[in-house]
Amino acid sequence: MKSRWLVNLLLLLIVAGIVSFIYLRPPEQDDSRPVHEISTLKLAEFKHLSIEFPAKAPVVFEKRDDFWYLVQPYAARADQMTVQRIVSIVAAKTMDKFPADDARFGIDNPRLKLRLNDEVFTFGIYNPVTSEQYVAYKDSVYLLPGTYSETAATQIVELLDKNPLKPIEQSQIAGFDFSRLEQWEEVRLQVSQNEKQQWQVSVANAKPNQAEFNEWFDTYWTKIRAASVEPYTPDRKASYPSFTVKLKDGKQVVFDKLQESPDMILGRPDEGMQYHFPSDVGFTMLNPPIGLSK
Repeated sequence: MKSRWLVNLLLLLIVAGIVSFIYLRPPEQDDSRPVHEISTLKLAEFKHLSIEFPAKAPVVFEKRDDFWYLVQPYAARADQMTVQRIVSIVAAKTMDKFPADDARFGIDNPRLKLRLNDEVFTFGIYNPVTSEQYVAYKDSVYLLPGTYSETAATQIVELLDKNPLKPIEQSQIAGFDFSRLEQWEEVRLQVSQNEKQQWQVSVANAKPNQAEFNEWFDTYWTKIRAASVEPYTPDRKASYPSFTVKLKDGKQVVFDKLQESPDMILGRPDEGMQYHFPSDVGFTMLNPPIGLSK
């Protein structure tokens, strides 16, 4: 009897707790405030991006043939997604909009500016409560996530394309000449695709498994990304092992093997860039599964 009484008391307490929660919970925030678009500009309109800092030279990008390139402080292919994230500020939306003449937002002493063609976005201080940043555009200030300026202010090398080949080159790969690499000098290895998209190997007793070869090509040449990338000035007095990526249009891309361990470093002389890969990844890139019989 006592046990049943305790159960009923417990149920009563649960019901009372639910009722209290329903009546005492804070009201939901009002989402009826208007949403402000920071601009009506379109992403595709822009061909020039300048990231300007108070105390150092700007970082400048240009878009050519729908592809972003770094042009200052040096020439290099840019990481397309990273630059696009910066440029996407033109499509940002927020519920917080203020007049631009308010000195509280730090616009007079900006952290940085983004200049997209002739449009200027000025970044002020962060809101201490929301951790969002005040951004001025034309006659208004908007409260936006800090990711725009944080991405723009990252190190230059993080803004570069980590793929050793251009997108158009990736789609045009017809084969490889590995014959100048030390492990393949004796057999003078060349690999290529025939008209049926089958891989052929220049070594007489090699029997490549097409599925394995396609997996190697897809993993290590179609989807490959370097761990890091940096400028490379070829030393004309030095002699490095090298290999060639052959393209369907007859063009060739030459890479120097600058280092094998602890990282594999491949230099691309024509673009003046070098690409760092983990040693195991780099080794597999240069050693396709040709099915060589012993």
